[in-house]
Amino acid sequence: MDMQGSRQLAVTQEQAWAALNDPEVLKACIPGCDSIEATGENAYALVNAIKVGPVAAKFKGNIQLTDIQAPQSYTLNFDGNGGAAGFGKGHAKVTLTPNEGGCELGYTVHATVGGKIAQVGQRLIDGVAKSMAESFFKRFDEEMQQRHPVPATPDGTAGSAPPAAKASTGIPAWVWVAGAIVLVLGYWLLRS
Repeated sequence: MDMQGSRQLAVTQEQAWAALNDPEVLKACIPGCDSIEATGENAYALVNAIKVGPVAAKFKGNIQLTDIQAPQSYTLNFDGNGGAAGFGKGHAKVTLTPNEGGCELGYTVHATVGGKIAQVGQRLIDGVAKSMAESFFKRFDEEMQQRHPVPATPDGTAGSAPPAAKASTGIPAWVWVAGAIVLVLGYWLLRS
């Protein structure tokens, strides 16, 4: 399975990178996320509950980040297993591109899935994957608005996006990866 997409974020590239590298932010924003834990340098373990029609399971996954170009991009390699419910593995290229409205999050994913979850109807899988992605982005946007509110102008309307913050190189890229992986892994497992 191959998939690509993008999403406009109303925060700077650096703010998005930092938030996507904060395990608490990701855990709060990823639907069904039980845990995200570092297991080594740029390596993480993730547990996520996924339900598609009659198939429900906790998927345990591993994520390895490579080609890290903070705060612009990285490649995320993943594999996940939900026991009899199925498995998924693949890689994703994730980018953050600054623009006038904040930044754009883009992703390109290649994945393979198998097991019971791969046998569920395609329309049901597509609907659940879309719902999970929309839920993640809605929660992430709300979290960003709380952390980085856009100041109001004197006439009471919202101002422009906040100025760029200094890039933080000390924040691991795994949070960004974990968020993308959970969405991608959930989508891969639900879609094939």
